[in-house]
Amino acid sequence: MSALTIKNVTFGDGGLTVMAGPCSIENREQLLEIAGAVKDCGVKVLRGGAFKPRTSPYSFQGLGEEGLQYMKEAGSLTGLLTVSEVMDSCDIEMVASYVDILQIGSRNMDNFALLKKVGQFGHPILLKRGYMSTIEEFLLAAEYVLKEGNRKIILCERGIRTFEKLTRNSLDLTSVPIIKKMSDLPIIVDPSHGTGRADMILPMSKAALAAGADGLMIEVHPNPKKALSDGQQTLDYSAFQALMEELRSLNAFLSHQYADLSSARLRAL
Repeated sequence: MSALTIKNVTFGDGGLTVMAGPCSIENREQLLEIAGAVKDCGVKVLRGGAFKPRTSPYSFQGLGEEGLQYMKEAGSLTGLLTVSEVMDSCDIEMVASYVDILQIGSRNMDNFALLKKVGQFGHPILLKRGYMSTIEEFLLAAEYVLKEGNRKIILCERGIRTFEKLTRNSLDLTSVPIIKKMSDLPIIVDPSHGTGRADMILPMSKAALAAGADGLMIEVHPNPKKALSDGQQTLDYSAFQALMEELRSLNAFLSHQYADLSSARLRAL
């Protein structure tokens, strides 16, 4: 696998890089507070939606460029990388002027015109798997960006739509080891969208780490019940801090186990 370094953050080097923040940027003060809170927990990348594709046209659609301005300020004050979604080809340059990583959301994974444009633009890309897409289709979407000369891609497994009703999506963790065999791009997992349930984020995060994921994307809000979008799949500060502590312990354990396994294989040669 080829590691990808963006400024001082590396994906795919054997570590676990966490992106965290609100589903939607609601106001300046709240975003700055969340940015400080997640940084204190060890987060490297601040996520936040400024343009929100929602199923209902009456749902909160995001603050637009105003929200991106708050993202840039939060990144400057905390030193965190920033990622936010771009939905239209005509907005690529504008969004890229505010954030470090452009997110292509699940609904736009097969928007090939948009993929070509971000490929030509050259900004780092977080490409989410389409919720009705196979692994092969996911990797072919990445090829649209790669074909245009942009290799700065992070893949994101965020669940697919199945017949299951107890979760928002079915988080397909089989995609992680399969993609690692088929591609040299780093892959992270989004258990927030992947399950739609805050109580499932911890076990699915652990499972993603064990499966070999290079990172996670977690939704965090000071009061999820009052969040303007996706509060049911969002962690508050205390739950997120507990998650990060458990992940650090698991990551240390797995690293030790893999080191022992590698040593045993070397001794057997």
